[in-house]
Amino acid sequence: MQAEVSTLFGLNIYTERGIYIGKVNDVVLEVNERKVTGLAVTRLNPDMFDTSKPGVVIPYRWVTAVADIVLIRHIKDQFKRPEEIPEDYNISNDD
Repeated sequence: MQAEVSTLFGLNIYTERGIYIGKVNDVVLEVNERKVTGLAVTRLNPDMFDTSKPGVVIPYRWVTAVADIVLIRHIKDQFKRPEEIPEDYNISNDD
């Protein structure tokens, strides 16, 4: 998938299941390889993230589509603090 880097700024990010993640604030580039390696995300969904941090970097390999929004693989509890993850959560769960 190809897109101009500047078109990514400000796009909303959702999972493939329609869960809002946040807004693209910046793009992480690997200059030598001329590729995007991550998306810096702010305005995080407090149900999905530890919002005591100003943002997170989502690996670009998680991106499945870019258009009017960015779609990423579903990430269940990926960024929550350990004490917020339910005890019955299975680490090997790929959900």
